[in-house]
Amino acid sequence: MDLSKQETNQKKAPKTMAKKETEVFQFVVYNTMTQQKEVFKPKTPGKVCMYVCGVTAYDFSHLGHARAAVAFDVLYRYLQHLGYEVTYVRNFTDVDDKIINKDFGYAVDGDVFFAVDKFPNYGKLSGQKMENNRAGERVTVDSRKRNPFDFALWKAAKPGEPYWYSPWGHGRPGWHIECSAMSAHYLSFKFDIHGGGLDLIFPHHENEIAQSCAACQESDVSYWMHNGHVTNNNEKMSKSLGNFFTIRQITERYHPLALRYFLINAHYRSPLNYSVLQLEGASEAVFYIYQTLKDCQDALLQLQAESPENGKSARATPDAQECISKLRSEFQAKMSDDLSTSLILTGAFLEALKLVNNLLMVLKKKQQKQQRLLVIQSLMEVEKEVKKVLDVLGLQPPYSYTEVLLQLKEKALTRAGLVEDDVVRLINERAEVRRNKDFLKSDQMRADLQANGIALMDVGTETIWRPCVPVQQESEVVASEGQKVLAETAAQAKNASSLDSS
Repeated sequence: MDLSKQETNQKKAPKTMAKKETEVFQFVVYNTMTQQKEVFKPKTPGKVCMYVCGVTAYDFSHLGHARAAVAFDVLYRYLQHLGYEVTYVRNFTDVDDKIINKDFGYAVDGDVFFAVDKFPNYGKLSGQKMENNRAGERVTVDSRKRNPFDFALWKAAKPGEPYWYSPWGHGRPGWHIECSAMSAHYLSFKFDIHGGGLDLIFPHHENEIAQSCAACQESDVSYWMHNGHVTNNNEKMSKSLGNFFTIRQITERYHPLALRYFLINAHYRSPLNYSVLQLEGASEAVFYIYQTLKDCQDALLQLQAESPENGKSARATPDAQECISKLRSEFQAKMSDDLSTSLILTGAFLEALKLVNNLLMVLKKKQQKQQRLLVIQSLMEVEKEVKKVLDVLGLQPPYSYTEVLLQLKEKALTRAGLVEDDVVRLINERAEVRRNKDFLKSDQMRADLQANGIALMDVGTETIWRPCVPVQQESEVVASEGQKVLAETAAQAKNASSLDSS
């Protein structure tokens, strides 16, 4: 591990008072130590201290690293949303020799090992028992260790490695000591939340507990939280198996916000199987979200320019008020239940987006002034609530909706192996085909593009496009233009109403 690449990331939320614990929804988290959900209660009212193990910087970060970063970033954001002042520390540097002085460690040839049999609670977090130790079956155990479970606190320097001076010679901290040293330095030995990936429970976090308690008997972490693995074909994604994708590889083809949506569209503790189809779905979903908000923003700006009093002294419609209330309630209920983010992105959230689109359609119709003011106020309030949800989930773009929509389209073109001019040319060719009433060919051109993740939308006399999940032509279920003409003809022949189709 190249220690020169490590860095500290300590974030502090604005100083605000935490909400009273008499809320309708108490925040509960799953504690790996007790293997059950527990009501979250910080050691210091109104303040939260959390530490999350960062990446091992031996190579480019992969999706597993991204999942841990996103999962605990959502936790950090939600704690801030609840009003807590949050100190969030990640990564590691530093070493301490208190453990050696208390006879928990022993030095051998410039290395220092922790003696696990000196710590009676070793194995409490992971459930590992020393009598069941099978070390050595797959990896040769260092013969210098007194116990196969003993782990390195300090490692003697090797040629070409960075090193520090120590009583045992030149060397560097062991993998585990760094996290204990950094969390103790910034948060003390007693803090609220320690997080990391599921694969860190043993031996890393088990070893952290042992060495921290050896250095300070009062060492105590209230909640141990772990995110699930990212898998590929239901097998853990890892460098050793050669089945992993780096974040850089994924973001060459998918927008970072689409990747974030993909990662939080599953509960943070559950396994998440890598799926191109789900990434495509995430891209389509975030495009819909941002397009809806852009349309809303554009409409409100235009209305404000036309008449500055628009939206003032008006209340939202009953439907909008009910929608907002439902979204708030559902958001709090799901987030307070151990961060059930995947359940938030459906239900009331989608209903709110649908309502925004419906209200935008209503605005296009002629209305009395008072009714129009109600619609405008409804749009403003629903939009505000949707943005709050996106902000906590980390899905609110740091730049304009126009920019992110263009970037999403660029990524879709990259995946399709096309450029914007290709799509424009095909749209123009299809327009000519439609003018000639060759609807079957028009349908085929649409289907060919949709199979490559490009969806055409006919809006009046204009055709626009957006990213979509690629659809295999043989599994196409949306009624095509040719099918629509045949259906209408048959309906007319039977003197029946024509069928609606998309």
